[in-house]
Amino acid sequence: MNSPVIRWLGLVALCFAEMLVFVDNTIVNVALPTIATDLGAGMSGLQMVVDMYTLVFAGLLLTGGYLGDRFGRKTVLLIGIVGFAAVSVVAAISNNLGQLIAARAGLGLFAALVFPATLAIVVILFDDLRERAIAVATWAAVAGVAAAIGPTVGGWLLDHYSWGSIFWINVPAGAIAFVGVAVLVPQSRNLEVGPFDVGGMVLSILGISIFVYSVIEAPNHGWLSLRTIAGLVIGSVVIAAYVVWENRFSSPLFDVRLFRDRNFATAAMLLTFGMFALMGFVFLMTQYFQGVKEYPPFETGIRTVPFAIAMVVFAGPGMWLGSKIGAGRVAAMGSLVMAAAFWLTIRYDMYTSYWGVIVPVMVTLALGVALVSGPATFAVLNELSSGQVGAGSAVNDTSRELGGTLGVAVLGSVLASVYSAKVADGLDAVLVPEQARAAATNSMMSGVHTARSIPGPTGIQLADLVKAAFLDGFHSASLVAGGVAAVAAVAGWFLLPARSHTGDASSGAGSAQSPVASATPNNSFTIVSASNPEILERK
Repeated sequence: MNSPVIRWLGLVALCFAEMLVFVDNTIVNVALPTIATDLGAGMSGLQMVVDMYTLVFAGLLLTGGYLGDRFGRKTVLLIGIVGFAAVSVVAAISNNLGQLIAARAGLGLFAALVFPATLAIVVILFDDLRERAIAVATWAAVAGVAAAIGPTVGGWLLDHYSWGSIFWINVPAGAIAFVGVAVLVPQSRNLEVGPFDVGGMVLSILGISIFVYSVIEAPNHGWLSLRTIAGLVIGSVVIAAYVVWENRFSSPLFDVRLFRDRNFATAAMLLTFGMFALMGFVFLMTQYFQGVKEYPPFETGIRTVPFAIAMVVFAGPGMWLGSKIGAGRVAAMGSLVMAAAFWLTIRYDMYTSYWGVIVPVMVTLALGVALVSGPATFAVLNELSSGQVGAGSAVNDTSRELGGTLGVAVLGSVLASVYSAKVADGLDAVLVPEQARAAATNSMMSGVHTARSIPGPTGIQLADLVKAAFLDGFHSASLVAGGVAAVAAVAGWFLLPARSHTGDASSGAGSAQSPVASATPNNSFTIVSASNPEILERK
């Protein structure tokens, strides 16, 4: 596996597997109207179709990484790919809402086996620090690209086939990923294992799942409702119990003491807020394109392609800049760029130019995400030992999933609150049937759809009202997202070091002939050997 060609082809296979599971975060969104019609689903049911995947995925990520460390990362990855493809068939042929929701839960389970294993193997596959920096940047960029291309792929499939096609596509894609991983990726595991950490697994699954579920449901029940507060408190208490357990267990699921390291904790925080911005952006822009601009699903997806292209373009330069001035500084700068991008969306209205305004803002946001994602991921991984690389990668992935969930939930809650208030005030001046009033109050998409069925000036007036109300909510949500990113920028700038070693090409580190020692900010060293593609020890 020392052949450079095999290593880079292995990276392609790993990134393809990563994209397979990450696309499912967003591809289902464009199919919701069709699913609602075919399966008779209401808004709450459709929300469960979307959220069940995220809930199970996030709740099992730490467990998935731990199983890979213990039983073999390639083995767990292949099991995850096969399971993901098999459950996709169940999702595609579901004939009622309950079956589809259950299938989405199964997809989340197997995705949790795939996602952390891909990053863990990338770290082990590339023992040269310069190559590893490029590989990690590529992995991080693929996550951003997947979030953007999900609506594009989904929109194209819906233009030509039934909604089940968004799941059928996972079968041939899964077969390609399986063959690529099986042929090109080496096996690796932690050879020094202690007692199986059942307690840590149970507590982590319960704590993260309860917390994430409470965040997902908060917009429906209110952030200050007893149900939401109780869920967040219970989830936090269980997570605290998990921390206590892990500190006392001899072979923990994950060494939580790493969070005492300011660099590790801050990098994980920046990843959380980076995904907060990314998934919040996808959530807002999908509705903006489909509702305000009234583009069909495929055209909506196509218009997110510049974001995906920009992510690919900026990923490498972001890591290079991190090697020069420090990953912490670059990630903080990226958060500030994201804040600026969100604040620029305040200019969006019904007539905003796509090429003149929207594309430049998307490219700016992609630059910010690229500057955060790659360098912050590298900063997280730089603190890990061999036995923790899978679980540590899962921490990275959990930070991403939690951030994405928070982005959709928080920004969605802000959007919904402002939209509902504006529509309620405006409907008094529009003479429409009660059914149309209810549709407009429910969401912009249903309001626009209803307005199309009302002839004459009344329909135009209703459409203008719901679009204007949405834009007010959109702008408010963008201000919140920008504020969060700005706070993350300040925190990252002061908490992460000004300079860290991420494989500077000029240093000559990472030669194929000798072990490599990369300095970590706490004066410890991560020792890497080219003869054995595994991080050997941490002193």
